[in-house]
Amino acid sequence: MTSAIDLRSDTVSRPSDAMRAAMAVAPVGDDVFGDDPTVALLEERAAEVMGKEAAVFVPSGTMANLVAVLTHTKPGDEIILGDQNHIFQYELAGAARFGGVITHALPNEANGALDPNQVAAAIRREDMHAPGSTLLCLENTHNRCGGAAVPVETISVLADVAHQRKLSVHLDGARIFNAAAALGVPARQIAESCDSVSFCLSKGLGCPIGSVLCGSHDFVQRARRNRKMLGGGMRQVGIIAAAGLYALENNVTRLAEDHANARALADGLRELGPFRPNSPETNIVIVDIVRGSLDGWLDAFAREGVQGVAFGPQRMRLVTHINITRADIDDALGRIQAAVGATAV
Repeated sequence: MTSAIDLRSDTVSRPSDAMRAAMAVAPVGDDVFGDDPTVALLEERAAEVMGKEAAVFVPSGTMANLVAVLTHTKPGDEIILGDQNHIFQYELAGAARFGGVITHALPNEANGALDPNQVAAAIRREDMHAPGSTLLCLENTHNRCGGAAVPVETISVLADVAHQRKLSVHLDGARIFNAAAALGVPARQIAESCDSVSFCLSKGLGCPIGSVLCGSHDFVQRARRNRKMLGGGMRQVGIIAAAGLYALENNVTRLAEDHANARALADGLRELGPFRPNSPETNIVIVDIVRGSLDGWLDAFAREGVQGVAFGPQRMRLVTHINITRADIDDALGRIQAAVGATAV
């Protein structure tokens, strides 16, 4: 049977044999006690790459964002973010449930940014009747905006608006290395104006698990307590931290290949009548369905061995990653063309 080409997400990526070998020999300790040397090395390296003082290793990107929100805020505060932001769309209102904060969602622009004037207007003035605005949350790359790489200057302007009114800024940089590759700048430059930044190891970097949250020494010390409260304190976790170290050394520079593959996929889909794809900046292809139904096309793709996910009422998402080659893209397009030929719309 022909194997499936899995384009549902870069989270489906699998560790390479070399990464597994690094994991197998990693020295370990008890990370909650602070004596796992591989975790310590990963945190040190992550902080250096992001231009921050310190870092803390957590199991997931969702936990990294939640820990950041809890650390920057207190119950009754308000956070400002985009209405397409991952925290708002996909994290089960964790900030409200566990942090007791409310969210003020502003419309994201097509490129994933926010309007600085709208951000300024949303920041509440001190009022005994109202919650205090204390945190601005940004995202780069922006998942629901087609993997858009938000420019450094845009992040800086928004951070300045927040800082002028004494708000902190957290950057969900789950795919920040994709943004760095697309923008041609170091990741630390993207995060420079933000008080904290998180990034995922288990997406474009090809690790089996893990994210890192970076910030000042004081911020990270407080973040560790919140990680513990959420059940994110892990023990001999150097085994998976070693995968992160390997990825930072070996899997960052190759991300441009995923972007080129995404562009090739979008270009091929554009030639087929039922689909209107975006012009991807990074590794996320968003496909609007202009003929037929979303469910029908997802089923037709699956019958041909191509996996994608629904991303709206008539929209599909396809994501390239470390386990997808250019040959896989050509194969996927051939299978999709066969699905089009076999489907009456």
